[in-house]
Amino acid sequence: MVAASFAHVGIWVFDLDNTLYPPEARLFDQIEVRMEAYVQRELGVSQEEADRLRSVYWKTYGTTMSGLMNEHGIDPDPFLDEVHDIDFSVLNADPVLAERISKLPGRKIVYTNGARPYAHNVLKARGLDGVFDAVYGVEHAGYLPKPEQAAFEAVFALDGVDPTRGAMFEDDLRNLAVPHLLGMRTVHVWPEPLPADHIHHHTADLSAFLSQLV
Repeated sequence: MVAASFAHVGIWVFDLDNTLYPPEARLFDQIEVRMEAYVQRELGVSQEEADRLRSVYWKTYGTTMSGLMNEHGIDPDPFLDEVHDIDFSVLNADPVLAERISKLPGRKIVYTNGARPYAHNVLKARGLDGVFDAVYGVEHAGYLPKPEQAAFEAVFALDGVDPTRGAMFEDDLRNLAVPHLLGMRTVHVWPEPLPADHIHHHTADLSAFLSQLV
């Protein structure tokens, strides 16, 4: 049974984007447009080059922001404020998901590569703002993003997470490698399964998966 493999879990760590809301909401499409405009303006490049750099930095550094910091020395806070200034009304509240997360035994946290104020806006739009014990953004890891091990270690140390008693829910396959290495139960939340040695479970429907655990 799925539930038996989570019997030891007392800390539940959830990614935010495309994990606590479905990918079809396409929230990140808005962010990508704003990222592209930021890169184009700040680096003085064409739209095509800005789009290329955004993609290259995401693949190389884990986030576009991390690439801009490493390659161009940008200040992360103005970048985060600008790219997260989007329309959250495209998200719908999900009271069933809220109830199922609330019923999980133990501590529940959000850990995102976005900023915490942005995460709170997403959680509010989804009706999840009273569900979690803590919310951590990239700023809490010194702006080092997932999938870097040091980023996980910084946030987990801040919260007192014992990874061997934890489970991680995440849409980005890369970001589950370190949690698996640290001893966490890993759940890949994505429409189609992408088999990997560091994935314990896959689900296309987070709420339905959690219904097996509560």
